[in-house]
Amino acid sequence: MEPTQTLAVIALASLVTVEYGGWALLSFLTAREGLTGAQKQFFRAGHAHAGVLLVLSLVYFRYLADTDFSRATRWVSGLVLLAGILVQSGGFFVHLAYGAPESPSLGTRLTRLGALLIAVALVTLAIGVARA
Repeated sequence: MEPTQTLAVIALASLVTVEYGGWALLSFLTAREGLTGAQKQFFRAGHAHAGVLLVLSLVYFRYLADTDFSRATRWVSGLVLLAGILVQSGGFFVHLAYGAPESPSLGTRLTRLGALLIAVALVTLAIGVARA
């Protein structure tokens, strides 16, 4: 299977975890003793970023298939994108669990690192599409 197909399957399967996250969020929001206001914000942000960015990845993989990149470059750029999505959205959840409401934490650093990885993957794709 081509890297773009395999990575798209991984992204699609990952969307199931986002669906579960929506169910969990709903459970927390309707529970008597659930999350604090700040925790709810970070849960929503992590959940939303994961969903939107995974859908973006499907478009990304479609265009990645049209580049003249080598198979290895397609694997690396696709994995960088998926890692960035995981790290960025995961950072919100790390902050939810371990961070203080209005202070930087490991979670906020992870969120920024994820954004950087996503940017690298997108610039790489833009170069590939422009060259093809």
